[in-house]
Parts: sequence; C-alpha cells; structure tokens
Amino acid sequence: MVTHRVVTARLRVMSETTAQGMAAEGEVPTELKRVIGPKLLFFFVVGDILGTGIYALIGSVAGEIGGALWVPFVGAFLVAFLTAFSYLELVGKYPRAAGAALYTNRAFGIPFLTFLVAFAVMSSGITSASSAAVAFAKTYLQQFITLPTSAVAIAFILLLALINFRGVGESVKANVVLTCIELSGLLIIIAIGIYAIGSGQGEPSRLTQIDTADSGVLLAITSATALAFFAMVGFEDSVNMAEECTEPTKIFPRAMLLGMGAAGLIYVLVALTCSLLVPADRLAAAQSDALFEVVKIGAPGFPLRIFAVIGLFAVINSALINMLMASRLGYGLARERIIPSVLGSVHPTRRTPWISIVFTSAIAVVLVTFVPLASLAGTTSLLLLAVFTLVNIACLVLRRHTVEHQHFRAPTWSPWVAALLCAYLATPLSGRDPDHYLLAGVLLVVGVLLWLVNRLFLGKSESNPATLSD
Repeated sequence: MVTHRVVTARLRVMSETTAQGMAAEGEVPTELKRVIGPKLLFFFVVGDILGTGIYALIGSVAGEIGGALWVPFVGAFLVAFLTAFSYLELVGKYPRAAGAALYTNRAFGIPFLTFLVAFAVMSSGITSASSAAVAFAKTYLQQFITLPTSAVAIAFILLLALINFRGVGESVKANVVLTCIELSGLLIIIAIGIYAIGSGQGEPSRLTQIDTADSGVLLAITSATALAFFAMVGFEDSVNMAEECTEPTKIFPRAMLLGMGAAGLIYVLVALTCSLLVPADRLAAAQSDALFEVVKIGAPGFPLRIFAVIGLFAVINSALINMLMASRLGYGLARERIIPSVLGSVHPTRRTPWISIVFTSAIAVVLVTFVPLASLAGTTSLLLLAVFTLVNIACLVLRRHTVEHQHFRAPTWSPWVAALLCAYLATPLSGRDPDHYLLAGVLLVVGVLLWLVNRLFLGKSESNPATLSD
C-alpha cells in the first residue's frame, strides 16, 4: 500500500528524474521537449477555450435561459477567471505535468483522492474531445456530406491520435493555425452582428429576457451557466504542458490571463449578437446549428459552407488540445507510479507518450459511439467544476508551504469565492441534468478499477528509490 509520504515524495520530484533525458549512451529518451514559449502558450490557452463550446452549444444555452444569453457566459467567465488565479499560484510553485492531481496530493495527502482528481481531469479532456468529435460529424460536416455520425467521430479520434503521436511541437504549432481559423469564424459572427444592427436589424429587448417558464430566475441563470461553463474550460489544460514550456513560472500568468480575457470577450460579443438577431426559441430549436441561424438572418448572402469549414476546424482544434492534455496527464501520473507505469512509456524516436495516447484515444472512441453531445459537454463541465473546487481549496491549504523561487500569488479572497461558486455549479441545486452525474460516475468507476489494478498487482514497482529521492 502506498503511504502518504511515498506519494508526496514522488509528486514532489515529478519529472525531475525524467528531465535528465538520456543519461547514458543508448538509453531510451524520457525527457519531453521544451518547445512552448509565451506566444505558443497564449494561443494554446485561447485555442483550447474557443471551439466546441461556442460553436456547438450556444443553442442549448439559449434553451436554458432565453434571450439573456450573454449572462451565463459572463458568469462562466468570472468563475473560470477566479479559478485561474489559483491555478497560476500553484503552477508557479510546482511546475509539473500532473496539474490538479499534484496540487491535491500536496494539500491533502490522500492517495485515493489524488487519483480520482487525476482521472477526473483526464476524463474531462476525453469527454471534451469526444463532444468535439460528435459536433464535427453531426453538425458542420453535414453541410457537405451525410455519413454515419459514429463512424466519422471514431475516424476523427484516430486521426487526432496520429497527430498527437507525431509530437507536441507539431501539435501546438498546428494549434496556432487552427486557433486563427476558429477565431475568424467568431469574428465573422461579430461582424455580421455589427452590420445587421447598423442596418436596423436586431431586438435589444431580448437581452434582458430570462425564461422562467420551468424555473425561477436564479435557477435559469445557474443552469445555463453550468452548461456555458463548458465553453470556458480549457485554460486548466495548459498547466499539464508545464514540462514542455520554456520558463513555465515566468510565462504562465501573462499568457493564461490574456488568453482567457480574449476568449471571454469574444464569447460575450458572440452571445450578444445571437440574442439580438435570433429569437431564443429559434436558437434553442437549432441546437448545434444555432450559429448558422445567425448567419442566415444577419447575412443571407454569406456562403454557409465557408462558415461550416471554419466550424470544422474549430472543433478539430478543441479536440486536439484536449487529447494532448489527457495523454500528457496520463504520462505524468504513470511516471510517478500512481497508475500503471506502462502509460509513461515514451516513444524512442518521436519522444511522445504513445501508450498514454492509445489509452485515452480508446476511451474517446467508446464515448463517441454511445454518448450524445449534450451529455458529453455537461459531464465535462461537471468533472471540472468538482476538480476546480478542490484546486481552489488546495491553493488555500498550500499557502502554508513556501518555495525558494518567486511565483504568482492569487488575491487572498479569490480562492474562497471561486471554491464556493464551483461547488454550487457542480451540485443538483444549479439545475444540472442527472445524466451528467451518471456518466461521470461510470468514468470514475473505470478509474477506480485502474487504480486497484495498479495497487494490487503492480505494487512492486512502487519502491523505486530513484523516484523517491527528495
């Protein structure tokens, strides 16, 4: 059985042993390449936030709240932004690839809780990528050709796995191109809104309309915010790329906050445009095609296929970054013997965590085959809100621990407020669909089984003294 001291020691030195690379001639390389600078990290954050959430779920959010569509996006941004402060403080103190799992273990020292957090974060990346795969097959590709959704989504996941295997340098640089493309689509929506409103179109009174037919004002806002939060997740993925960043302690605060601010502003402007131009019931009826409705009304002559191509690239980018995160998290935990060490295998020539890539891609294939888009998105939001609650609490606990180097420090009050908001949005009180809890529970059960296998049958690998050195 792994003790608190053992797990803490391992996570304290996470990647310090792997950072030695090829210590002797002929040894298989284990060091991840440090290829991400501040500009690439900024685009990584923006690209991971923008994408599936706004392109595929804005109609569902409109169905929850009505015309005041911008309100849940502002609320989701504020919750995410406050939580980002905690992440920045912690990644500055502990720039390791395990992210939330590392912070939780250092704060609470409970191995089982550490594993659940790690698997929840990994699962959120996989469910997010899976939702992008379904949106790719079911929405934007349908403008060109009609194919079985599951088959296309599976092929989509396999292609992402090949890109991921090729290398993070290529993947993150591809992210820059894809981010520019998906950003152009949202800017087109905003430009259409400006043009249409300037031409006398639009109904400003919709901006304050909240649908209270099935609930009160508060429940309508919180249920919509809980769903819209899916659109803001992604910023936390970047901390799992810490081992592949140059000077992570220095570049993270500026890149993450600027990236989140840019994404949040774009989301609010898009939400305002949608509400002004299209009635909420029409947006809700359109579901994942809601942005097409905005284009049809605001710019009837604009070729829908051009926007569909942009939408395809947007969901590709979202899925690529989430699968990057999930595979790197699996790698980081395997290197620390928390899950089977085979998942920490690095390919000898590509120097990418290929076994972890195969594992996370296999789970995604199962999800896109059996789970609908709305459930995938809602489960992603639920898993991350639970994790964010713990991370904010961990930030408060770990303020008693000091490190020798300088790092970002969150405002004293922000972790408290962020923890309360995240906890509330993760509970049934926020109006969340019960199916989200069911799928999250199934994924965590898979995680528990994997944890037990490692503990019961692979326990001998836990005693590696090199890993335990402090």
